[in-house]
Amino acid sequence: MDMNQYLDMFFEESKEHLQIINETLMELEQAPAELELVNTVFRSAHTLKGMSATMGYEKMAHLTHEMENALDLMRTAKLPVTSDVMDLLFRSIDQLESILPAIAETGTDQAVDIESCVTDLKALVSGGTGTPAPAQSSAPNPASLNAYEVTVVAESQRLGFKPYVVTVTLSNTCVLKAARAYMVMQVLEEAGEVIRTEPGTQEIEEDKFGNSFTAIVLTQLSEIEIKERVLNISEIDSCAISSPRVENEQTNSEPQEKKVVSDKKITSKSIRVDIERLDILMNLFSELVINRTRLEKIAGDMRNSELAETLAHMNRLSSDLQSIVMKIRMIQVDTVFNRFPRMVRDLARDLGKKVDFIIKGADTELDRNVIDEIGDPIVHMIRNSLDHALEPPAERLAAGKSETGSLELTAYHSGNHVFIEVTDDGRGIDRDKVVQRAIERNLIHRHQADSMSDDSVFDLLFHSGFSTAEKVSDLSGRGVGLDVVKSKIESLGGKVVVKSTFKQGTKFIIQLPLTLTIMQALLVTAGDEQYAIPLNSIIETNLLQSSDIKQVQQQDVMDFRGNVIPLLYLKQIFEIPQTQPFDNCHVVVIRKGNRMAALVVDSFIGQQEIVLKSLGEFLAGDVFAISGATILGDGQVSLIIDCNALIA
Repeated sequence: MDMNQYLDMFFEESKEHLQIINETLMELEQAPAELELVNTVFRSAHTLKGMSATMGYEKMAHLTHEMENALDLMRTAKLPVTSDVMDLLFRSIDQLESILPAIAETGTDQAVDIESCVTDLKALVSGGTGTPAPAQSSAPNPASLNAYEVTVVAESQRLGFKPYVVTVTLSNTCVLKAARAYMVMQVLEEAGEVIRTEPGTQEIEEDKFGNSFTAIVLTQLSEIEIKERVLNISEIDSCAISSPRVENEQTNSEPQEKKVVSDKKITSKSIRVDIERLDILMNLFSELVINRTRLEKIAGDMRNSELAETLAHMNRLSSDLQSIVMKIRMIQVDTVFNRFPRMVRDLARDLGKKVDFIIKGADTELDRNVIDEIGDPIVHMIRNSLDHALEPPAERLAAGKSETGSLELTAYHSGNHVFIEVTDDGRGIDRDKVVQRAIERNLIHRHQADSMSDDSVFDLLFHSGFSTAEKVSDLSGRGVGLDVVKSKIESLGGKVVVKSTFKQGTKFIIQLPLTLTIMQALLVTAGDEQYAIPLNSIIETNLLQSSDIKQVQQQDVMDFRGNVIPLLYLKQIFEIPQTQPFDNCHVVVIRKGNRMAALVVDSFIGQQEIVLKSLGEFLAGDVFAISGATILGDGQVSLIIDCNALIA
């Protein structure tokens, strides 16, 4: 049986379990007394060992087995949760993560050197108990199947294979036990597929077992045929064959049975889809929405009740279809965020700093294409905050701050954009230092400096090669990082800005498009033009009396629920001729984060589902406050307003 057919599933589940181990170890380091966290890590490591052994990746299985030995001592309180122990476990996880790309590239894990980690883990276990731990101290019942093996066995049975647990006992007079075991394994592999041995194959080869060993075999032969072939080998005392059973964890058997069932369900319902196919699906559905809108207008002109009823039904179906199509492409940002706590922990230790790392809005959803690209820019910003911004404990105490710095990673929706912010309470940016360095590098002239706004000065940080570091370190000082962030974010159709207060802190703000091609919008008029305002940017619409318009610092404003917000006249912004004075005006209150404004328009047409179309390469960078265009039911083109740009 070709095990490569399970490779994709193996990679997905391995990454999932490694992430669980990483995150749980981080929690355990903060709460060493929580033994349930150790059990969680142990269960994932145990499953990972079974999966890798099933697939034939011996080094991966061997390393996870040694990790199990250490974790087993931790959950019985024989090994304390110290920083050295945690460092070794994290190093082992890094080693396991490095094995996966090696398997993807070569099909085997043999090229990866695990000896350093294995040796240190064995020494840890030996030192933790006073005597070396037995090789099979945390081995599972040989006749049991873990969650991953259950899936493999179920598929093999569908193909006509039968699972057997073969326990072979060697004669007491056998001298070369490893050689006899090797002959038995050859016979079993000729008969079918060996998915696991207890003890592991490496321990069998090194003669580190008693007089018996067990193998789980998938074969099309009968029990009698298997037994005859094994007993034909000399110095074999007996061969017992039984059926495997689903594994129950000793710590909590009933919940584990439920977990196995749950894992099987998740696996059976997951499929891999090429992102290009999703793009094609999205484009086809976009065209469907455009034609549906045109059909609605035609039906409205004809006033045919049967046609209107059919269209109403089609609207409900297409709305459900749209929801599914949109959700297929959207992924929560925690798939990117969940790797950062470990990175912050390691960097903070290397730099000798104390950091409280907080993640907010990890359930915010973003398009798959964008998710795949934002990881590196965020890494650069977090490293920049840790190295440049956050002070060492002594410096923070001298400045009247807590010795533990705060680093916050936040994601949230606003309008048709997602904002990702990296905020720290460190040194802040020294404007004068940035200006001086920019003058030295001939980026600006000295006479320009005084008239530049803070935003303009901070934007200099994104120039290639620009750095305010006094010396080059492993993390920074070469002037690469922030320029990479800006170029990557801009390539995704977004932008990045910096807000900072000297000696108080810095905030990096990334604005990214959702890349949703279909959205709900409010259609409005300004003169003879029609515009679409995305509904998720709108707080409310209202009719405003001219007497309610006030002026503050020569800016028209209105009172909105006790807040003074500015009025933005769409005709002035887009230079549309003013046809007649108004006594009353229609306003659309829009929002970006905590900031609000009111757009003044001529009239409201109504809410409508629209398809976002790009303006094309020639117009994309030259049109202010327009994010795209849409085709209306009558075939006319309506521009889509970028509310975030208007408020900014």
